Amino acid sequence: MNYQKYLDYKDSGVAWLGEIPSHWKVIKLKYIGHSIIGLTFDPDEVVDNEDEGILVFRSSNIQNDKLSLLDNVYVNKVIPSKLKTKAGDILICSRNGSRQLIGKNALITEDVEGNTFGAFMTLFRSKYWHFLSKVFQSEIFRAQSGLYLTSTINQLTINTLNNIIVPLPPNEVERNYISNFLDKEITHIDNLIDKKQTFIETLKEKRISIISHAVTKGLNKNVKFKVSDIEWLSEVPEHWEEKALKYVCTINDQTLPETTDPEYELNYVDIGSIDKTLGIVNKEKYIFEEAPSRARRIVKDGDILVSTVRTYLRAIAPVIEPEDNLIVSTGFAVIRPQKINSEYLSFLLRSKYFVEKVVSMSVGVSYPAINASALGKIKIPIPEQKEQIQISVFLKKESSSIDKLVELTEKHIEKLQEYKTALISSVVTGKIKVTE
Repeated sequence: MNYQKYLDYKDSGVAWLGEIPSHWKVIKLKYIGHSIIGLTFDPDEVVDNEDEGILVFRSSNIQNDKLSLLDNVYVNKVIPSKLKTKAGDILICSRNGSRQLIGKNALITEDVEGNTFGAFMTLFRSKYWHFLSKVFQSEIFRAQSGLYLTSTINQLTINTLNNIIVPLPPNEVERNYISNFLDKEITHIDNLIDKKQTFIETLKEKRISIISHAVTKGLNKNVKFKVSDIEWLSEVPEHWEEKALKYVCTINDQTLPETTDPEYELNYVDIGSIDKTLGIVNKEKYIFEEAPSRARRIVKDGDILVSTVRTYLRAIAPVIEPEDNLIVSTGFAVIRPQKINSEYLSFLLRSKYFVEKVVSMSVGVSYPAINASALGKIKIPIPEQKEQIQISVFLKKESSSIDKLVELTEKHIEKLQEYKTALISSVVTGKIKVTE
């Protein structure tokens, strides 16, 4: 889309901002609003629900430049009135373990009785809230935020925030034009992104469904079935066997001894390193003496990792051509196929039915877990070796096709997000002109 430019520009005097429309000005935030530091509270002041306390916004409540209410914390404490959020406030993450999150922000669009915001968060309150919310959403603020942080801690101080320079159209009508235009355009872009994200979830569900059907029903539509002895299945092809996992695999065969050379270098995989679709997506390098105490399981090609703690995360992944020094957490059971095709078993262990069985057998509320012995007793359906290979080949082809669609759609989303960011930045810095 082609946009107009303003007729005249001038040097803003700010290196990162460059030229701005000649009638615009640059101004420090402290002259057009004020910053407020968030609420500090102790862990023992946290309560279970909104009936016992008030909602405290944190950095996790800011998702995709919007306020989310999916990760709420409630606090039982007397709250100063100035800390209660209002429509028009801009909520900013001012301290975090990751520099990338500093400056993450969202516009609060409505008054909610009692809501406040926590430590490491800052509110900016201004009569120019609508226009400024777009300035904060743009990459200008985020790209520059790293320049303002202290060297010892990731923190955006009140003083630093107040002295950040922003471009400002002096005319309120023009500011409203810009805000209204961006509201319309961004809503359109966000709707497109939402539709594509929904499509991705549909594809992933389809992938799981195809896998679950193939490893429990097979590929032959005309096959005869029998009632299954496996409690999590109703029926299976009549020529298939049903055995406990421990009879076709070994579990946790190899462990790094405590006598391992302290300087031994290892690549470590924890439960958080597993993606349900992509498998192992992250590895951390350690020497043995500095590695986590749970970095002990030795793996080899063809093994399958099944998380035995926090099983609701469904962290299950095949081990494919690992480095010699790949070590995984003791939070995994390392399944080593002996009398079953590795690829078939890998798909089976990631099927909906098996995963739900593992989760249902887990013990504990906040940290549900299953031990290796109980895992080994779970019965699984087993076709003949030739059929196992046929199913594996089919599922690799189907999964690959779906994964390519997911990847393509994710690239479309990335392009839309880039366009959204560029559009906001161009409009709020006057690089393109918006009229009624």
